[in-house]
Amino acid sequence: MAKAKRILKWQRDPEGMRLRILEAAKQEFATHGLAGARVDRIAAKAGANKRMLYYHVGKKDDLYLAVLEGAYEKIRAEERGLDLEHLDPPQAIARLIDFTWNYFIRNPEFLALLNTENLARARHLKRSTKVKSMHSPFVEMIRTVVRRGVESGDFQVAVDPVQLYISIAALCFFYLSNSATLSVIFGRDLLSKEAKDERLDHMVALVLAALTGKSVAAFGRNTAARLRSPAEHTA
Repeated sequence: MAKAKRILKWQRDPEGMRLRILEAAKQEFATHGLAGARVDRIAAKAGANKRMLYYHVGKKDDLYLAVLEGAYEKIRAEERGLDLEHLDPPQAIARLIDFTWNYFIRNPEFLALLNTENLARARHLKRSTKVKSMHSPFVEMIRTVVRRGVESGDFQVAVDPVQLYISIAALCFFYLSNSATLSVIFGRDLLSKEAKDERLDHMVALVLAALTGKSVAAFGRNTAARLRSPAEHTA
């Protein structure tokens, strides 16, 4: 009887169970990678069993792909809420950099998943029918900001929005993913609050210098803090 009640409970809330499975799977894949992840541990953390897991999501590779798609959906959804279209172009770019940097810091499992999938040469992501379509509006959002910047005279160069975003992501990603070795090499704690604030300021000044044609020094200190909205501050 107790078993029947448990089954009825998860059957009444299939979406809730699916979300719990995906969250448990995200943590498992981020911690152990695809090869080291275990379906038994995922099911246990989600309060499920293998049969329920396979019913709601699928086998291990299907589960991994669903986690990847969910990770991209989450960051793209939050980016859409940045309201870049209503900001002056330099402030819009500063906010995008600020968001990307702090999102990566708040979601280390996202970086871990990207590392895992890149080691697999995007073998699983190539199967996705969602990822490409969810990125098109994001690229257009950046393209619109760049175009407005050129039209207003704020930006001198109409850069490719894809290249611009890759550059922003790379500036953030490399620093965070290699912070342990870089801290030893350069004798600094690159993950201290002061160091992270300094890095954000440097990235904003660097990208805006490339877009405006001004030198990095022209932006001075605290560029990020001055340009980003206080509501976006996530120190």
